[in-house]
Amino acid sequence: MQRSNIYILVFSAIMTVLIGGAMSLTSVLLKPAQDKQVELDTKKKILGAVMDISTISTPEEILNLYKARVKSVVVDIKGEIMTTDAKGNPLIAEKVNTQKNHKMAREERLYPIYMILDELDPNVVEAYVFPMFGLGLWDWISGYIALESDLNTVKGVAFDHKQETPGLGARITDENVTKRYKENKKIFNEAGDLESITMVKGEGKSGLSMHEVDGLSGATMTAKGVNKMLKEYLGCYQSFIKNKKGQNGIAIN
Repeated sequence: MQRSNIYILVFSAIMTVLIGGAMSLTSVLLKPAQDKQVELDTKKKILGAVMDISTISTPEEILNLYKARVKSVVVDIKGEIMTTDAKGNPLIAEKVNTQKNHKMAREERLYPIYMILDELDPNVVEAYVFPMFGLGLWDWISGYIALESDLNTVKGVAFDHKQETPGLGARITDENVTKRYKENKKIFNEAGDLESITMVKGEGKSGLSMHEVDGLSGATMTAKGVNKMLKEYLGCYQSFIKNKKGQNGIAIN
């Protein structure tokens, strides 16, 4: 039986409303679980930049470890701790979206910092973890760099990406790449100037300085993105680092 145009239009409209409503309801119902997973992934990356968490099997263990070992703050470009935003709302480092902040001018961004506390003495900071964000070859890259208590020596890094080439740029997440940053690499030179850490062009290089790590064969653009990201964000955190080093009585150089 042939249907009239009005019937078809009404039927289509009803189905659109029903399907749209169902999708919206599903999104609302799934959001708490999605938010929980994002929180877990973020905390795993922060901890993973400092310690081996591969043997931890449950989300509860990760969250408990994070609660016991991590203290966080938010600072501005001057390195000053911020407790509220422009509207007077409390600032929580874990809720600061580094990707959204990246779109702002450096002077307007919020900068989360995570302090890893000593396992035996929670009054002692074992390491500082700084999040960062940038662009790779195809899309965004992000990461965390952890510095020892001297706020110069790299303790570890954790990188992530959206769409780097498998087997090439995507290798920035591999342990055999990230561990290169742990080989007594430093972000400041002997004069106390920020050098950052540069991933050199090509792979299998020897005689690298304390400010260089081996590169990625076939992934020059991704390596350049990582280098730019590190340099930019370490520069943004530099005031906090130098202020904290002065407070701790650590020589700037």
